[in-house]
Amino acid sequence: MPRHQYKKHPSEKDPVYGSHEVAKLITYVMKDGKKSIAQKIVYDVFSQMETEKKDPLKVLAGAISNVAPNYEVKPKRLGGASYLVPIEVRRERRLFLALNWIVEAAATRSNKSFHTFSKKLYTELVEASENQGNAVTKRTQTEKLAEANKAFSHLRW
Repeated sequence: MPRHQYKKHPSEKDPVYGSHEVAKLITYVMKDGKKSIAQKIVYDVFSQMETEKKDPLKVLAGAISNVAPNYEVKPKRLGGASYLVPIEVRRERRLFLALNWIVEAAATRSNKSFHTFSKKLYTELVEASENQGNAVTKRTQTEKLAEANKAFSHLRW
C-alpha cells in the first residue's frame, strides 16, 4: 500500500484569457520546451478569430465539445485472446484527447494553401467548432469502434 496519497496539482490558468483549456492547448502545441513560441502561435490564432468577430473561447469550447469522445476502447487479454473493451472516458482524458487530436490534425494538414502552423490550427479549430474536420472524424472513428465492440462491455474491469 502506498505511504503517500497522490495529490493532483491544479493546472495553471492562461495569463491572457484566464482559462485552463487555453493553457492546456498551449502546452500541447509546445515543442522542445519552447513555451513562448507556443503561446505566440495560440495567441495569433485567437487574435485572428477576434478580427473576424468570433469569440475565441467559445470557438475553443465548441471545438472541444465536438471532438471529445464519450467512449473509447481498451484492450483486455482474456485466455489467449485480446478483446477491445469499450469504456467511458473521464473528463480529464476527454480534454486531453480533444486538444491532442486538434493539434495533430492541424499538424497533418497539407502545406499547399497554409504556410504557417497558426493558420493550420486556426482552420482546424474553426472546423472542429462547426463539427467538421479531421479531429471530428477521429472522434467518430473512435466511437464507432467502441460501438462495434459493445458485445465485450461485460469484460469491463
